[in-house]
Amino acid sequence: MDALEIDRSGQEGAAVRLLGISGSLRRASFSTAILRDLQGMLPADVSMEIVLPRLPLYDEDEDDAGARETVQAFRDKIGAADGLVICTPEYNHGMPGVLKNAIDWASRPSGKSVLTDKPTLVISNSPAFTGGVRAQANVHQALMSLATFVMPGKQVVIAGVRDKIRDGSFIDKSNLSFALAEVERLVGYCRRVRALQGA
Repeated sequence: MDALEIDRSGQEGAAVRLLGISGSLRRASFSTAILRDLQGMLPADVSMEIVLPRLPLYDEDEDDAGARETVQAFRDKIGAADGLVICTPEYNHGMPGVLKNAIDWASRPSGKSVLTDKPTLVISNSPAFTGGVRAQANVHQALMSLATFVMPGKQVVIAGVRDKIRDGSFIDKSNLSFALAEVERLVGYCRRVRALQGA
């Protein structure tokens, strides 16, 4: 298992391919646990690969010389996906540095970012009652600057997350069902985009 990829649904050739990006690198990450549970609830014709973006700090000098293999692999995974599901905690009233760094790498080359027009759902979580709403807004702001299509409508914010994860599983069925409904909405949008592209 390489430094980037952590899980794969095994559904090759699925009609809709999602990429789940966790904003936390720790082994017992709440964000990763949420993505894994959502992954297990997707229909047979939808796959979601989950990645932890263990990338070097963004350095334009290194990017100009040719991005490292892990960076290019990350960009390729985004490019190949029909849509993204970003699940992130909130650190110090914003998104974690690891996620901002991943967005910075994916934003390049300038004007040719794989994030441009990419359908994306953002899920935030926090042990606090706010559910990471400031991180959610922070991620939205960064993505909209890249013309990423951030799903409009209801925001998925999961408050008190520490009490909703047990043994690596997301046990709050109400929150899980709400998050899954928004993922399904993303999938529906991805299907419409693919249909238009094939028309």
